[in-house]
Amino acid sequence: MPVHKNICIFGGSFNPVHYGHLRLAKAARDRIGFDEVWLMVSPQNPLKKNRELMPDDFRFAMVQKAVERYKGIVASDFEFGLSRPSFTWNTLQHLEQSFPNYSFSLLIGADNWHNFGLWKNHEQILERYRIIVYPRTGFPINDADLPLNVGVLDVERINISSTQIRSRLAEGKSVARCVPAAVARMLSDELSETKI
Repeated sequence: MPVHKNICIFGGSFNPVHYGHLRLAKAARDRIGFDEVWLMVSPQNPLKKNRELMPDDFRFAMVQKAVERYKGIVASDFEFGLSRPSFTWNTLQHLEQSFPNYSFSLLIGADNWHNFGLWKNHEQILERYRIIVYPRTGFPINDADLPLNVGVLDVERINISSTQIRSRLAEGKSVARCVPAAVARMLSDELSETKI
């Protein structure tokens, strides 16, 4: 018989992936009990400008390296084969077709929850999928106001952002405390090649 799995989709630009992403994925896996958390690299977020976006394949390769030692946390380039921009509703529909025995949930930040009404087919997503919201500074969440299938991931706020990491890299500062060593090496190599 086909194996059933409960999968949590944690989508993002991962520009670059960092320890904050990994801690969130691990918390979702351990505290909620998902079989796997997929870090799904988005080629184009319809609500974000892509001026500073690193190449798709490079961002995916960084995520692959970052999750190597994390059991049950998986790098996914599933959206690379879909039409752009990457609408979550479209992704979920294609996931269900490709993995009919899996159940899918979403892990999103409180900032995204505040903007959830702007998402394509947000009402259908809310009806059909479980949503887990993680805290973000400046975006308070009141548990009592959440729909039944929306929960909050009880995890400390993580003060690392991809934007900060890119700024540190541009200034020639170390990012060793923000990203896994393998990712730091990839970023350093990429910067060296860019400057040549």
